[in-house]
Amino acid sequence: MGDVRKHAWDMAAEAEADGDVEVLAVEDAREEWDEDGRTIFLDVRDVRERWLEGAVPGDTHAPRGMLEFWADPETEYYRDYFETDRRFVCYCNEGGRSALAAKVLDEMGFEDVAHVEGGFTAWQESGFETTEVEQADYS
Repeated sequence: MGDVRKHAWDMAAEAEADGDVEVLAVEDAREEWDEDGRTIFLDVRDVRERWLEGAVPGDTHAPRGMLEFWADPETEYYRDYFETDRRFVCYCNEGGRSALAAKVLDEMGFEDVAHVEGGFTAWQESGFETTEVEQADYS
């Protein structure tokens, strides 16, 4: 097995360090969650994580593996809530994937993007409200 040139957590740290990605402490993210609805809390975790752990109430799910395709109006997968002038606060389980997601949205031209430091784990540990996510019935 060969060595990788870059490691995932290093890439997440670089995304935060380059200044393009705003990092929100979980308390600051919680304050934005109460705001007027302009901010979209974007959960980039796998759907199975949502089913097992729950989610931030009122969030929007865009799995990290589909993010670029859902955010790009040139693809057949585009979701119309991806408007470049909206505020997006990304979160995942611990903050790595959401840092990368926020960076790619910034690179795509989204003007106001942040991610939650510590992710959903920090949200839960802070005692903030969560909601269950019902597992889809694929039968």
